[in-house]
Amino acid sequence: MRTLIVLPCYNEEKTIAEVLKGVLEWSGDCDVLVVDDGSTDQTPEILKAQRNLKVINHHINQGYGKALMDGFNYALSSGYQVCITMDCDAQHEPRLIPEFRRPLPGWDVVSGSRYLKSPQTPPPPDRYALNMEITKIINEITGYQLTDSFCGFKAYSVPALSKLRLDEPGYGLPLQFWIQAARAKLKVMEIPVPLIYMDYSRSFPGRLSNYQERRKYYLEIIERELKK
Repeated sequence: MRTLIVLPCYNEEKTIAEVLKGVLEWSGDCDVLVVDDGSTDQTPEILKAQRNLKVINHHINQGYGKALMDGFNYALSSGYQVCITMDCDAQHEPRLIPEFRRPLPGWDVVSGSRYLKSPQTPPPPDRYALNMEITKIINEITGYQLTDSFCGFKAYSVPALSKLRLDEPGYGLPLQFWIQAARAKLKVMEIPVPLIYMDYSRSFPGRLSNYQERRKYYLEIIERELKK
């Protein structure tokens, strides 16, 4: 199956080189696409020095969701059958790439979960609480039995992605995705991934750094999607 690995990134100079080393080691015959979402640190220079890599550059920061959507659109327009997404902050282990690829075909989405098994390291309490609250809401809406609605380590059937009309440019894209996936009757399975936090002090940008504002944003996305 022709497979594209998509890595959205923004200001990841501390981890991007090591992440790419691992991804290229475990990618097999997959192609690798990095979507640089307007990085202002040394990330663009690090990417220029890499070989065997496709890159989409955003001149300004457009959002995590927009970076993912650009990766999806590239996979759709380039004839790939499978798209795997990973973050560039070293929280996802490249050695698991074959585990995500293996169940396809047969499933439309293979989603990583940090909570399918009890994590060995404690997550930040506020992030865990909000993830559990939103995941419960998503499950009630979709009928899925997710344990982690926000994990960015996923494998998708590209033909299945073509059934969706995603347009949320921010961090809430996964919530729009799950609601649309349920409407399209996509088959979803979860597989466990390690819970890894390299920097517990790292926060969301702008107003999303505030727990209540982030919760409000997520609920707004869900409400808006349900009205469509």
